[in-house]
Amino acid sequence: MKLQAIIEYLDTISSFELQESWDNSGLIVGEKEQEVEQIVVSIDIDEVMIEKFSQNTLFLVHHPLIFKGLKRLDFAKYPANLLRKLIKKDQMLLAMHTNFDKTHLNRYVFEEVLGFHLDEEKDFICISKETFNGKELIEKIKDVFNLEYLKVVNYKEKIYGVALTTGSGGSLIDFIDVDCYLTGDIKYHDAMKALSEGKMLCDIGHFESERFFANIMQNLLKTLPISVIITQSQNPFQIL
Repeated sequence: MKLQAIIEYLDTISSFELQESWDNSGLIVGEKEQEVEQIVVSIDIDEVMIEKFSQNTLFLVHHPLIFKGLKRLDFAKYPANLLRKLIKKDQMLLAMHTNFDKTHLNRYVFEEVLGFHLDEEKDFICISKETFNGKELIEKIKDVFNLEYLKVVNYKEKIYGVALTTGSGGSLIDFIDVDCYLTGDIKYHDAMKALSEGKMLCDIGHFESERFFANIMQNLLKTLPISVIITQSQNPFQIL
């Protein structure tokens, strides 16, 4: 199957035009006329995956390997080291990032993974206006995202409304008008702001909250006449 046909199909699922101006979703490595023999879906690309799969593999990932313009390619440094390996193996790389966040990932995690009722959705934020028990919510989050511990700001026993943004959503705190906000990569100063304003924050992890990308994508690609394989890239963090 031609790469061009796959790109066109993905655009009907989640238009690349929806991506943020700073994003770099779309084709990262490859040629549109190239023949794709299999698709491998993952949140990220890493060296182990490149070595494992053969020529003419398309890696369909959530995070773009290249975000900003590259001024040099030092093959000892990231991301040039991975780009070199992809090119030498004649493999392809395509990303669906902020466009897919808006159309699929946040809603899927909110409704299908956490089982929340979606009352409102605005770009990256999913909102339920239901009432939650604090202890029960924390235990559910730890279980769903496989977290050994949960960092929480301004814990509340009774929670009136929960909002969620997968990945790194700390910059959106000002747009949250319910009691509790679930997101990853919460920074210290965002935590201080939430504490002062009486908002409860739960850091659900970046990798942990976005790892469902591959499952969603595999299901969406079932109609294509090509093999689709899920392989999860390694979480760079370890709990010691």
